[in-house]
This record gives sequence, C-alpha cells and structure tokens, in this order.
Amino acid sequence: MKVAVLTFDGFNELDSFIALGLINRLFAQGWSAAITSPSAQVTSMNGVTVTAQQPLEFANEADVVLFGSGIHTRAIANDRVLLDRLQLDPVRQLIGGQCSGTLLMARLGLLADMPACTDSTTKPWVVEAGVRVVEEPFHARGPIATAGGCLASQYLAAWVMATRAGLDAARSALHYAAPVGEKDAYVERVLGVIKPFLPPA
Repeated sequence: MKVAVLTFDGFNELDSFIALGLINRLFAQGWSAAITSPSAQVTSMNGVTVTAQQPLEFANEADVVLFGSGIHTRAIANDRVLLDRLQLDPVRQLIGGQCSGTLLMARLGLLADMPACTDSTTKPWVVEAGVRVVEEPFHARGPIATAGGCLASQYLAAWVMATRAGLDAARSALHYAAPVGEKDAYVERVLGVIKPFLPPA
C-alpha cells in the first residue's frame, strides 16, 4: 500500500510526520508512507528542512493521498501549474486532508457537496470555495476524508489504516504509539471518532 503524504513549503510538521509515523507502523504488511513534495526539499513553518522521499507525481499512482497543511497553502491553492501536476482518482484512491489541506482538495474538485473539516484560519477560504465547513475533528464520505486541527492527523491516519487494513491493524499501530498508561483508552477514543465513517464490514 503506497501512501503519499503531500508536504509543501511552509508545512505543518504535525500533519506530515504524525501521519507518516503512524501509517509506517504497517510496514511489515507492505505499507509505505512517503513525504511527497513538488521540490527536492521543503522547509516547514518552523524552519525544519526535509528531503522529499517522492516527487509530487507519486501521488497520482499512490493508493492513498493525504494533504497536509501549511502557512503557504492559500498561495499553493492558486497555483494552477502546480495543482495540474496532480491527477487524482477517488474511484481508486483514498484521499484525505486536514486544515488548509482541505482547501487544496476543494480547489481540485474532490469534495463535491460533502461537508468538510478544517481549521479556523482556513475556514473562510474553504467556505469561499463553496464548501460547507462542519465544526468536527473528522468527517468522511466514501473514499474522501477531511480533518480539522493539527493533531487530527491521528484520525486521518487511523481512518486510512482501518479502511484499507482493518480495525485490528489500525488498533495495533495506534496502540504502539499511544502514551504509556493510557494506551487502551487512547486507542478506543481515536477509533471511536472514525468508526461511524468506515465502510461496512
């Protein structure tokens, strides 16, 4: 299972790295999440420079695509040359985004009439793009999901893993990363948020 974690200049580290770290807990099952960027290197909102593991076009062949957020997302949303490099297919792919990543999904026409989650800063831009924003941490319909808030990356990762690998696999990956002494409670809380949006068993 190939997962593209879309990561642009000015990215929020929590969005990209939490999803990357959690999903790669399924490495033994053949999963691989990669920082996927439009340039060889990108620098985060806090000045952390990372080397892309995959070029932006990797998203077009990946099984899962996750849009992270960042401080330059509004400019990226207006960059048609960059966005045209993405040819995504919700029939074949799971596609999710959080915070300002939701704006990119809207600009790419991926949200249709579904309600979406985002952060308070991005909300006016997402509404301007014709999307109804809900005050929830996570919402999904079929293969499309959005999340609001930096730490909501745990919900996107859990949804991806539960949808494609099953609840037991998601539970195991989350349990490994959860705080000691809180593991069971943490895992059940995260899974409780996403379970209503999972496909029927």
